[in-house]
Amino acid sequence: MSAEAPTPQDTLEAKSPFELRVNQSGGAKESFVKKSIETGDVGFLHSFTTGSAVDGPGIRVVAWTAGCNWRCRYCHNPDTWTVTNGMAVPLERAVDELRKYRRGLKVMSGGFTMSGGEPLMQDRFSVRLCAAAKNMGVHTAIETNGYLGDRLSDAELDQFDLVLLGLKSWGEAHQDLTGKEMGPTLDFARRLAARKRPIWVRYVLVPGLTENREIVAGIAKFAAGLGNVERVEVLPFHQMGRYKWEKLGLKYSLEDTKAPSNELAEATCKLFRAEGLEAY
Repeated sequence: MSAEAPTPQDTLEAKSPFELRVNQSGGAKESFVKKSIETGDVGFLHSFTTGSAVDGPGIRVVAWTAGCNWRCRYCHNPDTWTVTNGMAVPLERAVDELRKYRRGLKVMSGGFTMSGGEPLMQDRFSVRLCAAAKNMGVHTAIETNGYLGDRLSDAELDQFDLVLLGLKSWGEAHQDLTGKEMGPTLDFARRLAARKRPIWVRYVLVPGLTENREIVAGIAKFAAGLGNVERVEVLPFHQMGRYKWEKLGLKYSLEDTKAPSNELAEATCKLFRAEGLEAY
């Protein structure tokens, strides 16, 4: 690794993605960070976690990238918003780390998931690492908001066996929630549909913020019309990342928000099912 890069840590693995990790590459020069992102020779990772059963089919290894272009009000990992909060990891090292788990992942019908942060902020690294995983015979998935999907060629899209697509809200409420308008995300979803690439929609259910029936119904109708959405995951809001907002000195607008009730979660799932979608 270039002398401009910080010294890598001994281990990439974290006990949980909820660990607060900041300034892991704070000593990296701007030119090194820029070149790394352009080439994908080096990625900036919050961590690797193993044994995940909630980030795609089967048991997964997950690479949590640093850097995100959205500012979701319910984000539980705001430390992943900044690229240099991640550790600088050469692509070869990340591939070697993944190779250790390839046999077990196959046995458990699992695979490898790129998540974040927003992994398409580091699109070259994400594509190259998933291509390496596919070459090992490992199932690949990417969890993304889809906003930067136009960075990927059609051939590069095929390196991802599954897209876990975050549809956060609908209409004008989307900008308030995420800081971005939703057009590019919807365009990416349509492109995946045209190429018949499978999608699992992920929707975070937040009482008082995303529970609105019109919002859910809008997303459900859109997702059902794509024809390639295999399932919808309704994810209950939680406060596990609240301490990160406090530690980072960020204003957190949901400190009094409770987790949704089982009844609200089931009612939301029914709205998706009414459009013919499998929802859990």
